[in-house]
Amino acid sequence: MDKSINPGHSHRSSHVLEHTLHGISETLERALFAEEISAKPGLFQSLDARVKILTVLAFLLAVSFSKNLEIIAAIYLLALALALASSIPAGFFVKRVWLALPFFTGLIILPALFVTPGPVLLQVLPGLAITRTGAISSLFLLLRVSTSISLSLLLILTTPWNTVLSGLTVLRVPDVFILILGMTYRYIYLLLHTANDMFLSRKSRVVGWLDAGEDRRMLAAISGTLLAKSINMSSEVYLSMQSRGFRGSVVTLKPFKMQPRDWAWLAVFIGLAILAVVLGR
Repeated sequence: MDKSINPGHSHRSSHVLEHTLHGISETLERALFAEEISAKPGLFQSLDARVKILTVLAFLLAVSFSKNLEIIAAIYLLALALALASSIPAGFFVKRVWLALPFFTGLIILPALFVTPGPVLLQVLPGLAITRTGAISSLFLLLRVSTSISLSLLLILTTPWNTVLSGLTVLRVPDVFILILGMTYRYIYLLLHTANDMFLSRKSRVVGWLDAGEDRRMLAAISGTLLAKSINMSSEVYLSMQSRGFRGSVVTLKPFKMQPRDWAWLAVFIGLAILAVVLGR
């Protein structure tokens, strides 16, 4: 029997490869689903991109400045209502926000419950208690993070990414920065497709089991090839842009034009954000 054959290692490598393929496919599916939502008829989809950007920014500032839990909760409910009015499935919207919270805020919230000085709210163990101040601070952080993520997600799901980038001109974002973000977003999915094809090709050509060294060499070869393809692609894309007249400035094929309806909704949203700041302080 060949000593290079290692069933246990092959089993682990197979699982790693399958998880990699599954992760890449899942990422691409989520991107396609977001594009489908932005094409649906809905409240936020029908508004000018600049209105949506200014609205989300105003509410994000209101959430940051507010010192009232009820006001922050009201803004979160407003974001949820806008998502429903924009044809976004409620379950999908809530899960995307709250499933990610434990990983990013749990490490901060849990220690704050116990180490923040204040009156004892709940005695967990001798010498370990949840304080009232810690509970309130943690609740503030949880609501602020969840509301901010909800508002950002509402903008991303209801607006194509290229339109969001074009709308950033209202904030006087430099054209170079917008161009870099647009190119990164556009071609990262092309590289994901390439990586997915390379992994599938590798899996379809492997017969039997590989030892650890051979497996590492194949993965290194795939990574090197993908890096070389990305470098060549960047050069080809830049030359293609120059041949089509690109000279460092971004030209929008569909110029923005504010309608009376857009101005009305912008006034309503900005007014609500100002009211939230005033009441929240």
